[in-house]
Amino acid sequence: MIPVLYQDEHILVVNKPPGLLTIPDGYHRELPDLKDLLTSGFKRVWTVHRLDKCTSGIVIFALTPLAHRNLCIQFEKRSLHKTYLALIQGVLPKDTLIIDTPLKINGDRRHRTVPNLLSGKPALTEIVKQKTSPCFTLITAEPKTGYLHQIRAHLSYIGHPIVNDFLYGFKSLPDQCDFPAARLMLHALSISLKHPFSEAEMVFESPIPEEFSFLD
Repeated sequence: MIPVLYQDEHILVVNKPPGLLTIPDGYHRELPDLKDLLTSGFKRVWTVHRLDKCTSGIVIFALTPLAHRNLCIQFEKRSLHKTYLALIQGVLPKDTLIIDTPLKINGDRRHRTVPNLLSGKPALTEIVKQKTSPCFTLITAEPKTGYLHQIRAHLSYIGHPIVNDFLYGFKSLPDQCDFPAARLMLHALSISLKHPFSEAEMVFESPIPEEFSFLD
């Protein structure tokens, strides 16, 4: 059962588990996805944004066409704020960091988002260090632009890929740094926006998965 974080007649906010698609896969329609699972409990839901299959955390759906249009405009204008929690490889030397390297979507043979100073589009991610260990750093990341795999690509570019993100350069760990969780260590932690009907400022937060608490 998908945990519901908030619901009214206009919007639905849920906590997506890792390993589940947000919307149907165009090539493998038989794979389960979040939208289909929610549709079984609601007459209809409209997709506003999505998370990668391997990423957990907050996803917002609209329950009316008007709410869908309003929320999509907020995403397009970047007037809302999203914060992610990530465990990265290595020790980040600074407490805060701004990564503003231009990115190009589908920029290589592996269809990755890659840094490209010549033909990439402006991209900015703000990083704040939360906790460290000899092998890892726990960070929060706030993307100021909204490109596919932006956080993953930016962290890989600075030499600190997300733990278990083998697509973006994560390397197997030495025995003394072994990490038991197999999932990609990226979680959509919070999102703030204006309610599409009342225009009230709202902040939604998702519970931190247990895998992220090993540094406590």
